[in-house]
Amino acid sequence: MNDFTIWDMAQGLLLSARWTVLLSLIAFVGGGLVGGLLLVLRLSAGAKVQAMIRLYSEIFQGTPLLMQLFLGFFGLPMLGIEVSPWLAASVTLTLYTGAYLVDIWRGCVEAIPRGQWQAAASLGMSHGQQLRLVIWPQAMRIATAPTVGFLVQVVKSTALASIIGFTELTKAGSMLTNAVFQPFIIYSMVAALYFAMCFPLTWYSRVLERKQGLALKR
Repeated sequence: MNDFTIWDMAQGLLLSARWTVLLSLIAFVGGGLVGGLLLVLRLSAGAKVQAMIRLYSEIFQGTPLLMQLFLGFFGLPMLGIEVSPWLAASVTLTLYTGAYLVDIWRGCVEAIPRGQWQAAASLGMSHGQQLRLVIWPQAMRIATAPTVGFLVQVVKSTALASIIGFTELTKAGSMLTNAVFQPFIIYSMVAALYFAMCFPLTWYSRVLERKQGLALKR
């Protein structure tokens, strides 16, 4: 017999949701830095570097995130590198996010007409100046909506970190279910919390897409 009330369960899940939000932010900020660096290299480096970046993207996009988490958490100790669930989840999700963002942003940069590059070059700008001052400000308008939309995917993907023992929202829901034996109520609250985190991002992404569509029609 347990004495947990609905409020007690909700409070426990809300506390664990902090770690879901924090892990999502780490993955998105870290992945953004990785994706931004790889984007610059892919647009300016040689063929071998570009091929390595493509291989990196294909590996992380072509394999399940769950398998990547397993390799990070269980594989590295076999090489003598001990990692905590927190570190393994943060690094894996950062690399996973970076692999997608570099392709999202590359597509947005390539959507800019080639004439913009040529116009910037005619003004004597270097390749870096062309990208930073002319191309990227325009590409950002295109990239904002899909980038915000991908953040929703990152938030939901953090649930897989529970498999390696990281106590975020999904893991807390499982632990609470084992204690109070009310899975329907608990997982309904877990789903509601994920919805509360993801819906504003989805809504904002749609708003940005509409604004972009109106801007392109002008």
